Amino acid sequence: MRLRSGESLSHVKIAYETWGELNADKSNAILINHALSGSHHVSGYNPSISEVVELWQEEMHQGWWEGFVGPGKAIDTDKFFVICPNYLGGCYGSTGPASVNPDTGKIYGSSFPHVYVADQADIQLELVKSFGISQLCAVVGASVGGLVALTYATRHPESVRNVISVASGYKTTVLNRLILFEQILAIENDQNFNGGDYYDSEYPDYGLALARMISHKTFVHLDSIERRATSEVHQDKETLKWYEVKDPFQSYMLYQGKKFVKRFDANTYLRIIDMWSRYDAVKEGDAEDDLSLFAGAKANNQKYLVFSIDSDFCFFPEEQSVLVDALEKSGVENMHITVHSDKGHDSFLLEPALYSPHISYLLGEEA
Repeated sequence: MRLRSGESLSHVKIAYETWGELNADKSNAILINHALSGSHHVSGYNPSISEVVELWQEEMHQGWWEGFVGPGKAIDTDKFFVICPNYLGGCYGSTGPASVNPDTGKIYGSSFPHVYVADQADIQLELVKSFGISQLCAVVGASVGGLVALTYATRHPESVRNVISVASGYKTTVLNRLILFEQILAIENDQNFNGGDYYDSEYPDYGLALARMISHKTFVHLDSIERRATSEVHQDKETLKWYEVKDPFQSYMLYQGKKFVKRFDANTYLRIIDMWSRYDAVKEGDAEDDLSLFAGAKANNQKYLVFSIDSDFCFFPEEQSVLVDALEKSGVENMHITVHSDKGHDSFLLEPALYSPHISYLLGEEA
């Protein structure tokens, strides 16, 4: 696989799960893309993945979009054939930095290349084609997954009829680039990071935990953090030598960071936030401007369903407005829904009732 960076991989493996059955004319397939730290396990119960035993923690066993995907749900697996891949560069079975390079017999580590959203879209097209599917009923993505869904639809407009983008963006903002850069610095400056070659030694757990803490406060609304934090304050002398944790909110964030390192790989985290940081839909779609980007969408009569969350501090509602403005200007049919929630960006994981009627309406025409 030739990557957008100019580098290449001689062998690529993509882990994925499917639900439902493909119909006779293979017209009922839906492709779902996961968020930054998600996996290909969208729905149902999966207690183990043989190749990633240590990372497949208990919190991963239940599907991350259980409220949305399944029999009789918004994405109805009695009617649709659903596919969700783990990203290239991922740590849940797809080829990534922790994989063995077949050309050298050694773990990739620091040598694993930079990955663009366009690379994800192109390798997913190959996955879809391997089922004999020429056109998806829909491509769906939330958060970072929305970037991949948008790029899949604009790079391969003849291959998808509907696009559902949930709390995502069109071009990464300066604010998000800075927040992502802080996370990169946190991991890079961990004494155990070793440029990414740490697999035979101590892992950069401190740096990854700090990166997660930086990001977590953009995913969860501050009011929700207040509700989630218990009244107890736990000290952590292993992490903090001089400072004492002062309140339950600090204790909560520290717990979230330390829990995260048990289920994710630092190199994968870097590849995905680097991919996110550089995202520009027009460039990823090899277009010159908004009109040329969506020319294929208009020609193929694509429909877009775009969700904003009014309390989102990760992908602010203004970011979805930029996408909708580009769609409107390009003459592409779309519906823009603003969800009112006090749960912030994580609303798309926690409140299916706020999204399901609109998704069901769009997909109901297809069904």
